[in-house]
Amino acid sequence: MPRKIRLATVCQRGQFRPTYQQTCDYFANLLTAIWPQRPDIVCLPEIFATAGQHGRAETFAQPVPGPITDRFAALAREHRCYVICPLLTWQEGRVYNSAVVLGRQGEVVGIYNKAHPVTCAADYREMEHGVTPGTEDVPVFDLDCGRIGIQICFDIEFPETWACLANKGAELVFWPSAYDGGEPLAAYAQMHNYYVASAVWSNHSRLVNPLGEELEKTGRTAWICREIDLDYLVVHNDFHTGLIDELARLYGRDVTTRQMPESGKILIETNSPDLPLAAVTERFGLVPRREYIARHRDAYRYLRQGEPAPAQAPAFLGRPPYQAVSLAEWDRLRSGN
Repeated sequence: MPRKIRLATVCQRGQFRPTYQQTCDYFANLLTAIWPQRPDIVCLPEIFATAGQHGRAETFAQPVPGPITDRFAALAREHRCYVICPLLTWQEGRVYNSAVVLGRQGEVVGIYNKAHPVTCAADYREMEHGVTPGTEDVPVFDLDCGRIGIQICFDIEFPETWACLANKGAELVFWPSAYDGGEPLAAYAQMHNYYVASAVWSNHSRLVNPLGEELEKTGRTAWICREIDLDYLVVHNDFHTGLIDELARLYGRDVTTRQMPESGKILIETNSPDLPLAAVTERFGLVPRREYIARHRDAYRYLRQGEPAPAQAPAFLGRPPYQAVSLAEWDRLRSGN
């Protein structure tokens, strides 16, 4: 069934204050415009509270819980909303560029430590004035509204951690950052078929869908809040040719599809609580794009060694590729008649 959530993200627009307390005040005030939208999750920019201040990372790092997270945990608790709160943290004697996930009750749900801080020295001996890189085995966080991942700023240059999040089943990835990011955000979204939402120091925080399409970005206002559905499926066109017409004939407005002919991908969502996406998937023998790619990799291992690849049994077994197959014909093929 549909799993609608309301996602909000903000941009800093160069609003850097002399103290972290003043910057926290600025963002708390900014969020007052968002709370009436009743968001399920809000993301703040990279180390927003100390952005624009100069000095060693340890000068600005705080424990978790600490003053910055306490301030926004109170807002999370008051508005029953998850808040992604990026800041410099002290952990076991080291400083990390982190994003703390605060729960609807203000609790610390988890911490992501930036895997790839950028060098601040031409000889690469130091990162971000004393920041330690986090692990590349990046975590996902299971929230009541979906499974999320986080990447921060320079992580955008390292495809392996974005792929790691996909392999762990992330449905939505947040990217707090110091800059806008541009086309790589869309590339990762369409490559791994998850939503990507950014929150930046500059002007354009954005929301990108699993086909890589930009749904919305900040402009006139410093924030966006939009409903998305995390019960979605992306399939490759190869064995699903003609699917959109058949879905429309059978389900009408109860199913929404969005096709990207250039990349051969189709996004499918249901609109009725009485029509689970799992039922649509079973009825049409749909195979998620991620599974489609993984099954190819399984076959390649044998073929590259000159061995026959073992037969696999995907849900669309029996359907020919690149051909439109009617639902009646699919029923006949599936039954073996």
